[in-house]
Amino acid sequence: MKVSYFPGCTLNTTGKGFDNAVRAATAAVGLELIELAEWNCCGATYPLIVDNMLELAAPAHVLVAARNQGSTVTTACTTCYNVLKRTNKFIREHPDERERLNAFIEAEYQGEVEVKDILHLLRDEVGFAAVQEKVQRPLKDLKVACYYGCMVLRPPAEVAYDDPDHPRSLDDLMTALGAMPVDYPHKNECCGAYLTVSAPEVTREMVYTILKSAQLAGAQAVVTNCPLCQFNLDKRQAEMAQFHAGFQSLPVFYFSQLMGLALGLDASEYGWERHYIDVRPLLNSLGL
Repeated sequence: MKVSYFPGCTLNTTGKGFDNAVRAATAAVGLELIELAEWNCCGATYPLIVDNMLELAAPAHVLVAARNQGSTVTTACTTCYNVLKRTNKFIREHPDERERLNAFIEAEYQGEVEVKDILHLLRDEVGFAAVQEKVQRPLKDLKVACYYGCMVLRPPAEVAYDDPDHPRSLDDLMTALGAMPVDYPHKNECCGAYLTVSAPEVTREMVYTILKSAQLAGAQAVVTNCPLCQFNLDKRQAEMAQFHAGFQSLPVFYFSQLMGLALGLDASEYGWERHYIDVRPLLNSLGL
């Protein structure tokens, strides 16, 4: 199956390891990602007030590029997914604003494209059973806390393809790969998102709550599908011990990295060196 792919800015720069793993792992299970011939930043946030069509121009340009290439566009960045999905819905449901926006971007777009997160495609188009059949090196004995964050769950009516209160997609994928997902109550709590820039101390405490909950459930690592979540959960641990005595660090993986390992792929370009908490000791201890 071929599908148009929007990498976005983060996966094309600091999250390149995530991107490399996504492309390799999806190809190994029969999903070929065709990068959009022309793409620009999606804007990184969906505007709280959409009266100003200028703020929807960037994601609308991406959607037009996707329409010119196929009927479905996917992205591995959950923020990009959230912005594109909500923009597409707005364009479909608001004809007057759609006309103004089309005039502004000099295009005729009616919302024809379907926007899907890469995990959504793996679940519904490839199937986790099919993924399991391709596993060469099961992630046995690896206990992981699957962390979903906000962007693929909220607002539910606009973006959620999983139960926003009790999501299962990441857990089910990890099970298919041979890992053991742990159940913990903070898998869909916000990590602080962009507060990491303006109020890092707030993000630190939000991250601590999530990680402590995962540790109490027995997790050896966290796995996520969001570049910003991965950054916050990973980087903020460096200062955690200064404020919380006895805190033990947890490696934070992208799901695609673990998927690539389980499929027996060459993981040398997965960006291990970019992790703030080194993931390699844990992988080595498990023979992975």
